Amino acid sequence: MKKTRLTTLLLAVSAIGVLGMTGCSGNNQQAPAQGSTAAQTQEGTQTQGETEAQEETGEEPDDLLSAIQDKGEIVIAMEGTWAPWTYHDEDDNLVGYDVEVGQLIADKLGVDATFVEGEWDGLLAGLDAGRYDMMVNGVEITDERAEKYDFTDPYAYIRTAIIVNGDNNEIQSYDDLDGKNTANTISSTYAELAERFGAQVTGVDDLNQTFELLLSGRIDATLNAEVTYYDYMKAHPEANIKIAALTEEASHVAIPLRKGGESDRLQEAINEALAELDESGELSELSMKYFGSDISQISE
Repeated sequence: MKKTRLTTLLLAVSAIGVLGMTGCSGNNQQAPAQGSTAAQTQEGTQTQGETEAQEETGEEPDDLLSAIQDKGEIVIAMEGTWAPWTYHDEDDNLVGYDVEVGQLIADKLGVDATFVEGEWDGLLAGLDAGRYDMMVNGVEITDERAEKYDFTDPYAYIRTAIIVNGDNNEIQSYDDLDGKNTANTISSTYAELAERFGAQVTGVDDLNQTFELLLSGRIDATLNAEVTYYDYMKAHPEANIKIAALTEEASHVAIPLRKGGESDRLQEAINEALAELDESGELSELSMKYFGSDISQISE
């Protein structure tokens, strides 16, 4: 009997200890997550809200939109080196068409925007891993990407240009890329398109490195958005480069999200935000500001 009473007492003490620890955890769960203000963060760094959410639940949220609104922050991935989409101005501020589009979407969702910069491949990997909520970086929709990601409605339309040295007359069409050397970020649609036409693609980290290779004669051509070429020439009018050819049809630029039910409501909310920005004319104004033309509308 004494042994039974002792066992009962020990179990009661253990239960009190467990309840005490559960109470601490419960207090943490009830405390609201602190949303970050718009800021620049290096790739791979978790935000405070993201870390708290993982500590509390230990798993990915079933509804990403609710998780974003609960913590008051949406984490947006972009390169920060691709003018005029996303780049740094003379004062080292992160600016660009996609930066403003991302900020406007965050405003529509009623949360702060935190921008995370990194190399293209790392951004896609971070999106897959759940480190970022979305990637706003001039991402073109392709069949291969559509199998892996859920895309929002398009918010821009662009044609792809073959850019060559000003003295190069050998490349005048996409068929002429066969056997030539080009450079682009490896998993970009531009690299894929060049390889499709038989080019040997050199992998690079950013746009500036691409143009350095082209101007030094180490590659024959590079592929990029037509508007990116015009923006580069506006900043470097002395550059001896030209457009050799353009795609006939425009590519659709949209925002990739992790595929699965957790992103469904977020996708709907972003589509509503983009529709409102289109209807108000804000997307057109941003396009004219950064590109000198309205890429928010598909040209016939």
